[in-house]
Amino acid sequence: MGKLTVKEVQSIIKKSEPGRYGDSGGLYLMIPKSGAPYWMLRYTQHKKRRALTLGKHSHLTLAEARTAAEEFKKKIRSGEDPIAERKREEQAVINTVEDLFTDWHQGLVNRLKHPNIPKRIFIKEIAPQIGRHPLNKVSPMDVRSIIQKIAESNRPSIANDTLMYLKQLFNHGIKLGLITYNPASAFNVNDAGGVEKSRIRMLTLDELAHVFQVFRDHRDNFTRDNYLACALLVVLGVRKSELTESKWTEFDLDKSLWALPAERSKSGVAITIPLPPQAIEWLRELKVRACGSEYVFPSRRTSKRPHMGSDTLNRAISKLFGREPGRKLQPPNHMGELEHFTVHDLRRTCRSLLAALGVPGHVAERCLNHKLKGVEGIYDRYDYFDERKIALNQVATAVEPLINA
Repeated sequence: MGKLTVKEVQSIIKKSEPGRYGDSGGLYLMIPKSGAPYWMLRYTQHKKRRALTLGKHSHLTLAEARTAAEEFKKKIRSGEDPIAERKREEQAVINTVEDLFTDWHQGLVNRLKHPNIPKRIFIKEIAPQIGRHPLNKVSPMDVRSIIQKIAESNRPSIANDTLMYLKQLFNHGIKLGLITYNPASAFNVNDAGGVEKSRIRMLTLDELAHVFQVFRDHRDNFTRDNYLACALLVVLGVRKSELTESKWTEFDLDKSLWALPAERSKSGVAITIPLPPQAIEWLRELKVRACGSEYVFPSRRTSKRPHMGSDTLNRAISKLFGREPGRKLQPPNHMGELEHFTVHDLRRTCRSLLAALGVPGHVAERCLNHKLKGVEGIYDRYDYFDERKIALNQVATAVEPLINA
């Protein structure tokens, strides 16, 4: 194969006929069907034919392309793989904690059902303090500062979760050879939020009456959307995020059905929820209040989230108890002597009401979209839709006078 000349190269470029034009030693001028002409080196390594792009013709002259080809061929003869080396160089550079999290989180997306949970904790709790720190500059003191700040804001579960994610994050850095030790490894739950006890809080009917009365008395602070969300959580027993992030496309109000998809269900199982008449009434009001939004509870503030925030309800409830994180001057306690409760306690309240109304345990568990345990869970595939409909209607009838007072 004869070598190309400068004039021949110019002629090929001018004609722009797609093809591969050989020089010598595996060097080719490539004219693609679309895009700019470029130089390519073809070679054989480990009995495989390989092709390496050297650069665009506009960036490399014929002489420069030949020089580059010879340099790569020397590396090939010494056993190096220039394609693998180039891929390694093109990998994302990881210098800061934020860079490390981005790389770590990509793997979580494929492994975890809810990868947004560690992402939310990183953005809110970790990134503001050490996100831009170089990896080798993060110390155990930084870790302690992060988890203590969360614990002092009376969020023990978040403190424990944050510590867990910090350990996993820096272990990922060790795995990649970016750091040699984990600054979070020596800490345990006692340094963060403490050993978490299973909550048993549920509200009696008398307590529910008091709570919804306080909600109504302070409607300037506790919005109507919050009020109806709590009402629906008590009556339907669904999880907070399943309700507050729901879209109108999931509902058929005429048929009194809510089709909760598997990807939004914490259990990973889709379920059709029968809606009591009271719930239909509240949802129709929310439809009007949504003002055309695709979400049942659209965000009322300018934010990246299009729906109600994950902590909106708990913060609103805590404020009525005289607790407002981040404020030195706390608001007055309007709940009186009532024991504090969280949004998840409303789901437990629904379960307790089902039991008090004589609903069989397996039906009550399916009302909450819990998987049945043991052998019963393996063989019992019946969905108990009709039984669930009767049970939820009973709960709605029991609490409606307290909510619609």
